Amino acid sequence: MRRVVSISLGTSKRNKTSEIQLLGETFLVERIGTDGDKKRFAQMFSDLDGKVDAIGVGGCDIYVVAGTRKYAFREIVQLVSGAKQTPVVDGSGLKHTLERETIVRLADEGIVDFRGSKTLLMSAVDRYGMAESLHQQGGEVLYGDLMFSLGLPIPVRSYAAVQWIGKLFLPLITKLPFQWLYPTGEKQEVRTPKFQKHWDWADIIAGDSLFINRFAPDRLEGKTVITQSVRKPNIEWMRSAGVSRLITTTPVFEGETFATNVMEAVIVSLLKKPLSEVTESDYLGILKDLGWKANVMDLKAEEAVS
Repeated sequence: MRRVVSISLGTSKRNKTSEIQLLGETFLVERIGTDGDKKRFAQMFSDLDGKVDAIGVGGCDIYVVAGTRKYAFREIVQLVSGAKQTPVVDGSGLKHTLERETIVRLADEGIVDFRGSKTLLMSAVDRYGMAESLHQQGGEVLYGDLMFSLGLPIPVRSYAAVQWIGKLFLPLITKLPFQWLYPTGEKQEVRTPKFQKHWDWADIIAGDSLFINRFAPDRLEGKTVITQSVRKPNIEWMRSAGVSRLITTTPVFEGETFATNVMEAVIVSLLKKPLSEVTESDYLGILKDLGWKANVMDLKAEEAVS
């Protein structure tokens, strides 16, 4: 049995363990939250090194991207440095491939009309594959990087502006303590709704589920939400808020989804090659073999049934 572990700076209340079958192999997949304890977080990378098949980095990013440039958060790189043998991934490989392809497939199959809709993407530099794909679809997109990461009341309305802002600010931002930009531990559960008029404007809400849960207004009537990791309480909250449709980019196991970092760790384990040698084509090839598709949940229909 292969073992994949996601070590998260997030709350331990979201811990989850599942045994799953993929391409004829059995995986024990675990998510372990450290409640924002950086010392414990770092120690776990050292403790698990060489003992598991792959490690995911949860509750934070190692990398963010603007255009063709990739920037590493200095603090996170240091915290995960204890893993010398086991491959460490943060989900960026899937954000660049699976999430990009998900937007294309949703449009091509007529599931979502991006061209005729208005989309609020929580952060483009975090979901850069999704951002680029949304831009290529040709619909109206509002990028929330400055609003939701930095708290500035400045909506970014073009992908070109995202690239320019990223190149200007990311070299500095990635040197700051990560918790200044993204909630860790119990802060992930604190709701602080912001910028309601931009939520009201959008037909589609896309991006990180924790950002959505934290900053969304109480009502999201009739919206489509496209995100990655959701648990049953997240689904129930979205249903109660009036979300019409929930689409997840990662597959459902036991009624819930794991984050992109977990599923990327599974894929890297399946590829059986050094992380430095893994290419975009490798990701796309294994994704094709796995046959993963977006999971579409009609929350209104489920509410009627229940």
